[in-house]
Amino acid sequence: MNHKALISALSHFSQKSGQLFVNGHSIAEIAEKYSTPLYIYDSNFLSRRHKMLREMLPQDLEITYAVKANPNSKLLHILGQLYDGVDIASRGEMVQALKAGIPAQKMSFTGPGKSRAELEYALKMGIGSISVESEREIEHIRAICEQNNLQANILVRINPEFELARSGMKMGGGPKQFGIDSEKIPVLLSSLKNENRIKLRGIHIFSGSQNLVAEAIVETFQKIVDYAASLSATTQVSLEIVNLGGGFGIPYYFNDDDLDLSAVGKGLHQVLAKARDILPGTHFKIELGRYIVGESGIYVSKILYRKESRGETYIILDGGMHHHLAASGNFGQKMVHRPMPMTIANALDNPVEKVNVVGTLCTPLDTFGANVEIPQSGEGDYLVVLNSGAYGYSASPLGFLSHDPPTEVVL
Repeated sequence: MNHKALISALSHFSQKSGQLFVNGHSIAEIAEKYSTPLYIYDSNFLSRRHKMLREMLPQDLEITYAVKANPNSKLLHILGQLYDGVDIASRGEMVQALKAGIPAQKMSFTGPGKSRAELEYALKMGIGSISVESEREIEHIRAICEQNNLQANILVRINPEFELARSGMKMGGGPKQFGIDSEKIPVLLSSLKNENRIKLRGIHIFSGSQNLVAEAIVETFQKIVDYAASLSATTQVSLEIVNLGGGFGIPYYFNDDDLDLSAVGKGLHQVLAKARDILPGTHFKIELGRYIVGESGIYVSKILYRKESRGETYIILDGGMHHHLAASGNFGQKMVHRPMPMTIANALDNPVEKVNVVGTLCTPLDTFGANVEIPQSGEGDYLVVLNSGAYGYSASPLGFLSHDPPTEVVL
């Protein structure tokens, strides 16, 4: 079977004698040392991905890491040194980033439901900017600044009329909880000109995620730049920063192709070359999460049982959907299709068979795939779900059935 996503995922790691390796260590060796279930993250992949992004994208384009993709502290320490900053979506993520040595000034705070306490904490810590998503949020920021003698840097997150075509999750266009509707923006920006405590630094548009089509991404970036130019001309408001969002996807399903980053880079070079003429004082940035860490991660689970039921074979794991919700298809069906790329890490060369891969939980939802083609395996073998570095551990219902959480290892 030509499983494109599996072939792509395996290409990031080495193989020898039917064994999968990460940084010179076999999965079996790592699993025996740390026990299963566990997540393994490859630090070398993170360096290679950063190098590729910096080589292919415009040099003056800022690239920030979206912490929500994976807030692991060791990863944050690595990524904080590689990229231009981080995007957080909660006080907890800010605390994690601060502990990882990332200065508050290099953080931006996004999210439709920031509490007043979170905003006050971020402002007192000197956060670089806050992407405001409602008029009421601006009122909270103004009051906090007045009460505490603070200044706030904000971007206005805009819900545009357009969306990112062919994306897994659409986050712009139509009614949305994200951002302020574009038709309200001219009046809002004009009203912010006379603020004493709030400095408007620019705008933020994130219209979709998990996109594998380079042309669609570039087209959306062009729309954002055109909108920003028109908005600045109409309101006579200078835009120091335009956050273009992100949306770069990775292959999960068997027919998924890799995103053509070279095509994205060429398109962005053209978009920003034109933008520098019409918005000469504007700095552009993107925020990436999944694309930075997703393919660095492997989820490992030991096979506890192999059983037959009415003509079908079941592989029962010591992990499951409570550790890796996305692999079960329950973390946004449109974003991640089941099955994610998986194989048997210590039996790569075995003949394939069709099995049902299920977890240890007492629910029929706990399955990583039905009639999945993987190498023949038995009790004690290690099933791995690749492309598990983003929205895995922290995006799963870890407390379900009170099992111990999986270990996380950065190699």
